[in-house]
Amino acid sequence: MLKELHRSVRLLYRGRSKRARRFRYGLITFDALTIAYFIFTAAVTQTPLLHGINVVLGLLILTDLLARLWVAPDPVKELRRIYTIADILVIATLLLVPLFTEELAFLRILRGLRLIHSYHLIRDLRRESRFFRLHEDSILAAVHLFVFIFVTTSFVFVFAFDEGAGPAGYIDALYFTVATLTTTGFGDITMTTPGGKLLSVFIMIIGVALFFQLARAVIQPSKVHYTCSECGLTRHEPDAVHCKHCGESLKIETEGGET
Repeated sequence: MLKELHRSVRLLYRGRSKRARRFRYGLITFDALTIAYFIFTAAVTQTPLLHGINVVLGLLILTDLLARLWVAPDPVKELRRIYTIADILVIATLLLVPLFTEELAFLRILRGLRLIHSYHLIRDLRRESRFFRLHEDSILAAVHLFVFIFVTTSFVFVFAFDEGAGPAGYIDALYFTVATLTTTGFGDITMTTPGGKLLSVFIMIIGVALFFQLARAVIQPSKVHYTCSECGLTRHEPDAVHCKHCGESLKIETEGGET
């Protein structure tokens, strides 16, 4: 009975059936909704209702985490992954932190790292969506930048604004983050402490790099991920029939079948 359950869960998380793909799409939708919820409630005063929602979300995320560890070929390696560590921190803030303090609630935005490392979803999208195959670099670069902006905004809000700043304070933190990231530097909101100044430097260095990564992905010619069986080259033009490196025949999926 337990072995059969383990097999069923493993196929849901790692299988290639339509049911498994739908399950993973459901998971990523849940991830996106929880991220949006954490962003929305980052600057909202916690109420008993929100605490209740947080506990339910914490239990759901914990269930997903335990299931992933259960079916992982190497659970220890899975525990060391950055998005697994992020999920553990998120679960702690949802289930434990309300008993002590809400100051660490900003860590919930780390849930956004799940969007970056949803490898199985990326595999599904590569196989099923020509649009994703053509624009994969741009989409992933946009996700990276989005996650960075809102994770950093939460840090800025916690460390630079008063507890009662509310949604207006969060918007100011977002405004400061984007202005710093783009090196616009209007100067109407500034960091005065050494820690705040170091955070600003971090935002500029990492943020500008991510911004240029997105710009490069949008501007450069679109290529698709397809590994050449002969030389291992992974990037090819969408309509390529031969590998430009070794000349091996390719079978890149298109809307009408394969080339």
